[in-house]
Amino acid sequence: MSKAFKDYFSGHAQEYSQYRPKYPAELFSYLASISSEHKIAWDCATGNGQSAVFLTDHFAEVIATDASKTQIQNATSKSGITYQVATAENSHIESNSIDLVTVAQAFHWFDQDAFASEVDRVLKKQGILAIWTYNLLSINPELDTVIHHLYENILGDYWAFERGLVESGYKEVQLPFEAIETPEFQMSTEWNLSQLIGYLCTWSAVNKYQQEQGNNPVEAIYDDILKAWGNVDQILSVRWPLSVKVWRF
Repeated sequence: MSKAFKDYFSGHAQEYSQYRPKYPAELFSYLASISSEHKIAWDCATGNGQSAVFLTDHFAEVIATDASKTQIQNATSKSGITYQVATAENSHIESNSIDLVTVAQAFHWFDQDAFASEVDRVLKKQGILAIWTYNLLSINPELDTVIHHLYENILGDYWAFERGLVESGYKEVQLPFEAIETPEFQMSTEWNLSQLIGYLCTWSAVNKYQQEQGNNPVEAIYDDILKAWGNVDQILSVRWPLSVKVWRF
């Protein structure tokens, strides 16, 4: 039986859509290049729909599912995307119909065996499964130290145990498909101070801390962030290495 869906994000779905970083277009071009057909892609646990939007550049149709109704309601609308509320383990998608399955920053929440069975059911022969994740951002040594303090020391006990898969970059994930060696990818963006704060506030552990303690833990490090940021009006580069794993069915 699939484990119960843990909804850590519906409470701030609008902020999640606004502040989450964008994945590189090169990643989707690569996935399209190794896909045998380009008819239908399934973006599983789509969240705000950002991966689904990129996939429309390469596939005729994109089915984007999420177990959170609130996330689906706040997802980005675009021609070619059909949004549906469904779990990763029970998508209600037609069997043998999908050319590419993508899972962005969500696989660690799944029942892995049940999801693998669902992928086995919906993928066409020679279909592709791609999952990816990212851990802590990097800006500069001073800011990185402050953010790591929030992550490790303040929020340590508030991260779900599934977070360990993210920290390891999904290295231990093994699925019953043919593994494909992939290039390296990185997310990057240019942010102002308010965008960084908004992003930190979307962390699931921040949400849990706030629910249990009644205050936002980001406030505890705000002065340190401000000091490390320097000129409050400046824009800084932010980077996240992506850990990407790909299989062919």
